[in-house]
Amino acid sequence: MKRQTLLELVDYANSGGGKFTEAVSEDIVFVLSQNLFRSLPPARSHEAESFDAEEEEPSLDPAWPHLQIVYEFLLRYVVSNDTDAKVAKKYIDQQFVLKLLELFDSEDPRERDYLKTILHRIYGKFMVHRPFIRKAINNVFYRFIFETERHNGVAELLEILGSIINGFALPLKEEHKFVEKDSKLAEPVLKSLLKYWPVTNSQKEVLFLGELEEILELTQSPEFQKVMIPLFKQLAKCLNSQHFQPFTAHS
Repeated sequence: MKRQTLLELVDYANSGGGKFTEAVSEDIVFVLSQNLFRSLPPARSHEAESFDAEEEEPSLDPAWPHLQIVYEFLLRYVVSNDTDAKVAKKYIDQQFVLKLLELFDSEDPRERDYLKTILHRIYGKFMVHRPFIRKAINNVFYRFIFETERHNGVAELLEILGSIINGFALPLKEEHKFVEKDSKLAEPVLKSLLKYWPVTNSQKEVLFLGELEEILELTQSPEFQKVMIPLFKQLAKCLNSQHFQPFTAHS
């Protein structure tokens, strides 16, 4: 009966049959919260000798047949033309967004894929929440870098941020500044990369080199000349490293 009711709700949201009133919106978000927001199961230890992140099959949530319908209802509610953002923002609020972000650590890739789509749609519809969503995503990254060193949803969150950055309008607002949109920012970004260059982790060094290559493609001559000397000093250290391996030429 519960499943059938949820399917009917999804059909109703798709039908465009009328406005979602404030009272209905409050009830909808209550139902969504009760069904989605939960404690995720303990993560499998990445330190175990037998664990291989690339070889291991993802952990699939046995409750997914139910959760999928709830996520579909949330998605249809958010994108519906009958959902007035000015009304719905009272219930799809900052706390709701934070709870969604917590679910990005789910080991089930199907759940993370839905979350990625839904959060991006929320970002598009609820303009008032945009600065908060960007800051909240950054906080997830900070916790990943400085505290937990593991999080299942980093790739999906980076995809969302990539789409958000691509949509920034010119001229850039102060909080929207990225090298891809303003080449003058290449100098401080390159200097930061050089400042925090990995010393003991060759895998991270390879990632930094890849990022360096992408930023250099966006760098204009005046900015390049300002970082040229420290940049080539760092590259010289890489060439002299015991881990150095020559790259094959691109075809």
